[in-house]
Amino acid sequence: MKPFIRDIILEHKIEIMEEWQKEINKFRTDDSLQNITDTMYENTNREFVNKLILTVQTEGGGDHDELIQFAERLIQLGWPLNYITRGLQEFRKITIETLSETSDNYCKSIEFFQEIEDWIDGIVNLLVNQYSGSWENTVFLQKMALKELSAPLIPVFDNISVMPLIGTIDTERAKLIMENLLDGVIEHRSQVVLIDITGVPVVDTMVAHHIIQASEAVRLVGAKCILVGIRPEIAQTIVNLGIDLGKFPTKSTLKKGIESALELTKRQIVEIEQ
Repeated sequence: MKPFIRDIILEHKIEIMEEWQKEINKFRTDDSLQNITDTMYENTNREFVNKLILTVQTEGGGDHDELIQFAERLIQLGWPLNYITRGLQEFRKITIETLSETSDNYCKSIEFFQEIEDWIDGIVNLLVNQYSGSWENTVFLQKMALKELSAPLIPVFDNISVMPLIGTIDTERAKLIMENLLDGVIEHRSQVVLIDITGVPVVDTMVAHHIIQASEAVRLVGAKCILVGIRPEIAQTIVNLGIDLGKFPTKSTLKKGIESALELTKRQIVEIEQ
């Protein structure tokens, strides 16, 4: 930004800031901002516009470190990207309108408008990229955390483990299930594995295929697999689709599955008389 343009903006900064805060308050009714208190919203608006003016005060208008830190804090607090982009668009509009009303003829020229456009566009690109990168990183970390929790193999008795499945099973998740299943069987020395599909909403041909593959893999490493959690609607779907689950035993509940697993490992649950 040219030094004399910076001087003109700073000369009218109070007027620009006040007008901008009036306009930004109109966004307060957006659904994405409803969970933010009025005090926090006002304080954030004030800080936002101060950071924008700070980029003008810096020589050349190129130091955006504090603005980036401000944006990163908004990301962590869950503020929508729309707040940043709309705020910058309003700041652009108000700056041009305010300065075009001054007596300086340059502020009415196309060259001046282009200077302001380039300045704000640079900030928009910077903050949008910052938001995108942070969100991608957050989503990636959340995805990895969900993967770690989505298919655990839990030892419940000696040589007996349970893998509870919850939610939709796609190809990527099926691969994770297979890996966790085989690693867990070896680690826990499982002789019997119960795959519990109580929490799987739909069992179609693809899901059944993945489950069959998992059971076959378990068999190849020397363990037995029991499918539990077969609800009536799931059983009907399996029959209607002609899916063959006859290669390994199935039980309607986890309790019945554990009883069968204990029998396979030559144990049983007995009641002790008081």
